[in-house]
Amino acid sequence: MENKNKEQQIQEISILEQNLQNLLFQNQAFQMEISETNAALKEIQDSKEVFKIVGQLMIKSEPEKVKEELLNKEKLLSLRIKSIENQESEMSKQLESLKKKVL
Repeated sequence: MENKNKEQQIQEISILEQNLQNLLFQNQAFQMEISETNAALKEIQDSKEVFKIVGQLMIKSEPEKVKEELLNKEKLLSLRIKSIENQESEMSKQLESLKKKVL
């Protein structure tokens, strides 16, 4: 009976580690995206002409409108990163607790 319970806990540890790894990958992707967004914001800082890509087209846009869109995107990405970091923290605590039980 105890072996089955231990096996189940080891399996849970494995699943938690995989989920944690997935969260880390998501966090990295959002961090890269936020860096790209910040770089785009710097690029359009003093520009009078701005173009953005929509689908397969490059369209001339108003700099203020594009800046607003980029700032909104940055806020959204920051919220997602914060959420992922909270999930990572909770999952790490869960993982450590489970590892202590098994070992």
